[in-house]
Amino acid sequence: MAPLELIPAIDLLGGCCVRLTQGRYDAATVYDADPAAVAARFAQHALRRIHVVDLDGAKQGRPANTEAVRAILGAAKGVPLELGGGIRNHAAIEEWLALGVDRVVLGTAALRDPELVRAAARTFPGRVAVGIDARDGRVAVSGWLETSETDALSLARRFEDAGVAALIHTDIARDGTGVGPNLAATQAIAGAVRVPVIASGGVGSLADVRAACGRGLAGLIVGRALYDGSLSLERALEVATCS
Repeated sequence: MAPLELIPAIDLLGGCCVRLTQGRYDAATVYDADPAAVAARFAQHALRRIHVVDLDGAKQGRPANTEAVRAILGAAKGVPLELGGGIRNHAAIEEWLALGVDRVVLGTAALRDPELVRAAARTFPGRVAVGIDARDGRVAVSGWLETSETDALSLARRFEDAGVAALIHTDIARDGTGVGPNLAATQAIAGAVRVPVIASGGVGSLADVRAACGRGLAGLIVGRALYDGSLSLERALEVATCS
């Protein structure tokens, strides 16, 4: 079985590196006013990518932390960047990829404009991922402020033949809590589609990384635990590599 890809996350709000709790913007903790410095620290490790989310962009429906993302690109020292948040048209996709972002993550667009996702995946093979953010199993969009009637598994199946690079499943209720990711739900998606599936939300310890290994998942995104000291990136990468 392939090693689990361990992916550190940088969430941007007002140009700062923050973490939300359960997707609540009023429960944001600022960890660093210099996201580029965070990226530089992450880039000292043998990473395959860094996951970046423009939280303001997700709410506004258009890119909002452009300068911060540019700075992260410059500081990441060649580590590929995966970016989501507010990317909802072809022009935004094309612009970010041209600027050096390795892969864009489409969430709201995946629910509301699936043909955009399909067209982008055809035009930019290997560089488009779908974000499936779920609250109680239902897909949430627009910065997690609106919850749809579509369940996460149904949305995943819609893109099985679209040529997307990956599906990223986040359980919003666990995000930023450190109680452990919803591996059962993510594994159910991974078992139902032939697209690589990445788990996100709730990782709080090395035990959570170990628990994600051997489940057929392609990757695991880690955020708050890296910032509050609950998890060492170096040790997490070692455990994920030994999966």
